[in-house]
Amino acid sequence: MNENLFASFIAPTILGLPATVLIILFPPLLIPTSKYLINNRLITTQQWLIKLISKQMMAMHNTKGRTWSLMLVSLIIFIATTNLLGLLPHSFTPTTQLSMNLAMAIPLWAGAVIMGFRSKIKNALAHFLPQGTPTPLIPMLVIIETISLLIQPMALAVRLTANITAGHLLMHLIGSATLAMSTINLPSTLIIFTILILLTILEIAVALIQAYVFTLLVSLYLHDNT
Repeated sequence: MNENLFASFIAPTILGLPATVLIILFPPLLIPTSKYLINNRLITTQQWLIKLISKQMMAMHNTKGRTWSLMLVSLIIFIATTNLLGLLPHSFTPTTQLSMNLAMAIPLWAGAVIMGFRSKIKNALAHFLPQGTPTPLIPMLVIIETISLLIQPMALAVRLTANITAGHLLMHLIGSATLAMSTINLPSTLIIFTILILLTILEIAVALIQAYVFTLLVSLYLHDNT
């Protein structure tokens, strides 16, 4: 059991070639599209959810911030589908890789910060030194605010990685315990299996919530710089 504990987090290969890119591209293929004037219930529900998410994300933004709406909606759909992909048996969750999450967080954070320095440089610099700060504390506060700004993308990536990884490890441990107890005590196996089902439902909720939290924080960073 211990040997395979982290097997689901190893990047898969096909004939010795990395298959991560193919796995990442697989969930968008499952999203239905329509070529007809009248949509079916599934596509209508999908469009309603996208409009609801877009409206909630863009409610606090000005005209310049709303130009990011397509990117933010695409981001939350991408993270949600890749998170849910890892709940399938013998699958791989790309969002458990810190490198991938950093590759998403750093460009988005940098784009928002650069936009802030280009359009609102006075307000952007004002964040480094709150108004009314005593003179002896100015150097320390500037250093602290600079560090807090630079660790924002790391916090985004680590939060997503830690939540998804912890849930998958717990599911793996409880699943292994269920198999081990199945030959020893049937009533205990049923109890553990019930816990596993409840944990799976919780992980589905966590997968969707973490996608929303990641996108919402990016949206907040964008709001502070537009």
